[in-house]
Amino acid sequence: MSRSRATATGFLAVLMWSALAVLTVGSRPVPPLQLNAMTFALGACVGFAWIAATGGIGQLRGVGWRVYAFGTAGLFGYHFLYFSALRLAPPAEAGLIAYLWPLLIVLFSGFLPGERLGPGHVIGALVAFAGVALIVTKDGVAFDGASMSGYILAFLCALTWATYSVLSRRMGSVPTAAVAVFCLLTSVLSVPAHLALETTVWPQDATGWIAVLALGLGPVGLAFYVWDVGMKRGDIQLLGVASYAAPLLSTCLLVVTGFAPASAGLGLAALLIAAGAALAARAGARTRAAVVRPPASGG
Repeated sequence: MSRSRATATGFLAVLMWSALAVLTVGSRPVPPLQLNAMTFALGACVGFAWIAATGGIGQLRGVGWRVYAFGTAGLFGYHFLYFSALRLAPPAEAGLIAYLWPLLIVLFSGFLPGERLGPGHVIGALVAFAGVALIVTKDGVAFDGASMSGYILAFLCALTWATYSVLSRRMGSVPTAAVAVFCLLTSVLSVPAHLALETTVWPQDATGWIAVLALGLGPVGLAFYVWDVGMKRGDIQLLGVASYAAPLLSTCLLVVTGFAPASAGLGLAALLIAAGAALAARAGARTRAAVVRPPASGG
């Protein structure tokens, strides 16, 4: 698979994650960790269908327990830390900190073999993050010491997903089918966490069940498989910056479905995120051209 095709495949995850908010709203009143258990079980089913379509269960032979521990820590750790942060800190502030993960992916990618991090990548990520800040903090923010534990968990959440994503690149020989096991183990771990921290509540109507099914098949299912492809074979810096399109598209979906009002700030956020992605894409093109271009010979 070419680098550009893998990048496009990875971006499909961003598109699917943009539906996360509206589908989560539709799944109410199911509590977060219970929803985690339900949707990741569906995501595992998606994975086993992926396995059947790409060579069978034999491709998991030779994948060590450390890989499964790493992948499960990435998926379960991110979601557990995120939900915990939202319990201990105001959602806007915690959400803004958690959305540092695309910027961290761009920065961490500079330590990968064969990758070159340019100023354009960093500037693009910062510009896009400013756009997300406009969306997340539309009602204002007020960081306070009483919520510090929540802020710390939100940062650890961002750090966990960025580390998982970037280190996936170092595991290029591990088949994407292994993500099915990550999802299955995440679902299993979510059950005791849910029972310890939440009260079980099932969807109240057909709309709720459809939302849960859609979450498990898309944002909490197929999205993790195509993201794995993008991280392992695509333009990791561009995907990092382009990930900021998820909260923008998510907000647009909430507006279209009537769950949120439209605003001028949303338009400005769209411009900033698009500009950031364009800067990162341009920086990536320049970097690849510099690598390919032969050195000039002396006269």
